[in-house]
Formats: sequence, structure tokens, C-alpha cells
Amino acid sequence: MISIEEAANKCSQLYADTFGHQPAFLYPLPAAGSNRRYFRINASSAAQEAGLPRTLIGVVGTDADEDNAFVQLSHHFAGHDLPVPCVHAVSNDLMAYLQDDLGDQSLYALLMSDRNADGTLGPDAMQAATKTMKLLPQLQFSTVGHADIFTYCYPQQQMDMTNVMFDLNYFKYNFLKFQPIEFNEYKLQHDFEALSRALLADPADTFLYRDFQSRNVMLIDGEPFFIDFQGGRRGPVYYDVASFLWQSSARIAPSDRQQLIDVYLDSLRTFRSVDRQAFIHNLQAFVLFRTLQVLGAYGYRGLWEKKDYFIKSIPFALDNLSDQLATGACDAYPYLKHVCQRLVDINEANKRQQAEEKRKRDRVEEYLSNDATYCNATPTRPLVVRVYSFAFKKGIPADNTGNGGGYVFDCRSTHNPGRYEEYKPLTGLDQPVIDFLESDGEILTFLQSVYKLVDFHVERFISRGFTDMQINFGCTGGKHRSVYCAQHTAQHLNEKYGIEVHIIHRERNITSVLEAKK
Repeated sequence: MISIEEAANKCSQLYADTFGHQPAFLYPLPAAGSNRRYFRINASSAAQEAGLPRTLIGVVGTDADEDNAFVQLSHHFAGHDLPVPCVHAVSNDLMAYLQDDLGDQSLYALLMSDRNADGTLGPDAMQAATKTMKLLPQLQFSTVGHADIFTYCYPQQQMDMTNVMFDLNYFKYNFLKFQPIEFNEYKLQHDFEALSRALLADPADTFLYRDFQSRNVMLIDGEPFFIDFQGGRRGPVYYDVASFLWQSSARIAPSDRQQLIDVYLDSLRTFRSVDRQAFIHNLQAFVLFRTLQVLGAYGYRGLWEKKDYFIKSIPFALDNLSDQLATGACDAYPYLKHVCQRLVDINEANKRQQAEEKRKRDRVEEYLSNDATYCNATPTRPLVVRVYSFAFKKGIPADNTGNGGGYVFDCRSTHNPGRYEEYKPLTGLDQPVIDFLESDGEILTFLQSVYKLVDFHVERFISRGFTDMQINFGCTGGKHRSVYCAQHTAQHLNEKYGIEVHIIHRERNITSVLEAKK
């Protein structure tokens, strides 16, 4: 993958070559789930006086054909008066392009922020979602009679058996294989093929967006604009409806889904006749397929690449799968249904365990809120140590026990694996990062000094009947060095003193407990 510095230089050069002005400055934007680099480019005063946009978005991709797919599709949709970003310039090697800046307000952010007390969408969110669903058939049917546009689609021109089986096996190898489940691959393959036939039973000449979800809809003054359609191809209309309304992290309520389906069908009738009951029946298979596909993506990005957002999204996708089981979407595929039920059962068991852990934490916090605990010289319970990792830019973790004792250690003096591309997706819990940190001995020397301090402190607290102590390790991002130090210090204290140690990797949203030794 191209470095961020090389990508920035490429965007700056394309901007200068196209407009005859150097950008005033540019800064990187989050890349979400892709490996493309995004930059917001600000025009100089002279450039703005010459009529250039105040800002543009520069994109540097990883594949010229994928970039060209976006450029050509953008031109096509714009020619049909659809709200997409205009592409202003493309590099000769097709690896970079400049497009309109649609701002930072995504439909997803609005869906998350505008909710009623019962979890349904608020008025602004529902209005924006309604506008989006009304526009979807226009986008899908814009390709009818323009089959040549599909020649630009990447990596293939249409949804076919190969495409479907690829996604189903993606789910199998990147998610299912990570789960504590034994399964018969032959039986599963049989049901995969049956599901594939159902998905491809309705041939279409319409455009399948493929990643049609609320994060890929930007809002300007409440009006939706579409982005990230470079993976689109010829395919049935059901796919995008399933993708949008059953986006796991968006958590659209069933009542809102039904209302938005009706909005979509009313708009669809402009282009073809609609049997609502038949549409809902056909849609079920696509919701199931999309859910499995999303779990595959979350497995790869989360369980393999260790990206927090995707790990946190897995339970929501499994909740969708549970709904599909309840509606009978899996009934035609008995072995797949069996496997899906196992996944849902594991998810429910995890929820119960998390709820029990929260109940225990709440009881401890309630107990600690009693000031008398700290006035009694006789220990009311054994010492519990909490060890945090954190990022300094997000503040030092608060001590909520009321005790206030412990340490804050700065790990930034040690060699930072976050400076190297191969370690950026990993954390201090991963073996490659552990090997890197220990290879030059800096982190080990650092921790030996830490152990001398905390050991003395723990021993004194135990002898004096103290019940709580907190130790915090901070670094730049709370991902590598601080996570390593917190984990190893917690294990050291638990093994040496047999005390209960809570480990909280705050920026990773990972918590665990090392139980007291009997």
C-alpha cells in the first residue's frame, strides 16, 4: 500500500497540474474499511479568486481499474442528474483523482444521533432515509439501455454464481472458521449452492451498488449524495435494499424498515410493476446473503486485521442473523440454518456473560461508593488492582474508586511499532508487536523499573488493608506500547501476589479480569 506521504504528494501534483495552483494545504481523512487514501485539499486564496472550489477531495487508490470504475460510473450517474460527486481530474496512471468535497455529514451519523426513545428513527433521520430510498430506483435503472457502462465495472461486470460463491466462502473462511464450531463443509456447500440459485433466479439489467449503506450517503442541507459505488455491477434490485435497511451497525427498527420498503416500492413502480408480497419474499434471501457477506467482511477486518470498529459490529450482524432465523429466511437451507443457529447461540451466550460481568462491576462500584469502606483499617475485601492502557491525547483514565492511589507511566520513551506500516493494524496483544518491542530490550528494561515501584506499592497496600489501586500506562495511540505494558504488568502482579487484577485497554475497548488465586 502506498504511504500517506507518497499519496499526499501524488494528490498535490495532480491538483497543481490540473489547476495551475499549488494547494494551500491538504490533510488526510479516515479511510474506513478500504486501503484507499483520502485527503481534503484546500485551495489557496488565488485559486479561489480564479473560481476554483474552496475544497476538493483527493483519492489515491490501490488499483487503476477500480479507480476507473468510480470515475466512469460517476460520469454516467451525473449524466442522469443523480447526486454524485463530480470528478475534476484523473492522473494518467488512473491511480489518483480529484472529486467534489461533499462535507463530513453522513446519513449514518444522522441515523445514530436522531433516535426516538423507542429506538425508531427521529424525524430528520427518517426524512433523509426516505429521500435516499426514493432515489435508489433512479440510480438502479439508470443503466437500463446503457449496457456499455458495465464494461467498466470492477472486478466484474455482473453478479453471477462465481461472485455469490466467493462471498459465501468469504464468510466461511474469514468468519465461520474463527468460531468454536465444527461443521460439515460438504453439507454447507450444498446449501450455499441452493442459496446462490435463489439469488440469481431474477436476472436484471439494473445497477447493483453493492455497498449501498448509510455510511456511503453524504448529506448536504439534508439532501443525499452517493459515494463509494466503484464496486457496483449489473445485478438484481433486492441486494441494495437489503444492504441499506439491514446494515447491522445502523440498527434500523423493523417498523422503520417496513415504512422505507414501501417508500422504495412506490418509487420502483415508476420503472416496473411491483407485487409487494413477491418482492418481500425474494428480498429475504438477499437479506440472509448480505448478512453472511457482512460477517465475512467483519471477520476479515476485525478478527484478522484487529480493527476495533469491525469487531464491535459483529454482535449487531449476528442480531440480524437471529432475526433471519426467526422470519424463516434460512428454512430452505437446513444445514446452513443449523450453522447459523449455532452462531446466534454463541452470540447470546456472550451477551449473557457480558451482562453478568457488568452486574458484578456495578455491585463493586456500588460497594465502593460507601465511604465507610475507606475509613475502616481492617480490609473489607482483598486488594483489587486496575491496570489501564490509554492514549495521552484522550486523557488519563479517572480513578472512580475514590481511593486515588497508584501510578501513571509514560511509555513513549520506548521504540514505537506504530511508526511502521506492518504493525499499524495490530496491538500490543499481538505476537508480531510483542516480538518487535522485546527485540531491542527497551520495553523490558522499562518494565523492570516499573515492577520495582508497583511491587512496593502493592505490598504496602495489602499490609494496610487498602482495597483498590490503579496503574495507568499511556502512549501515543493507546494501541501498542501501553497495551503491552499494561498486559504484562497485570500478569506480573497476578502471578506474584495472587491478587485480582482488572485489565482495561481503554482505546481498544478490551477488558478482562485475572482472578485472585486461591
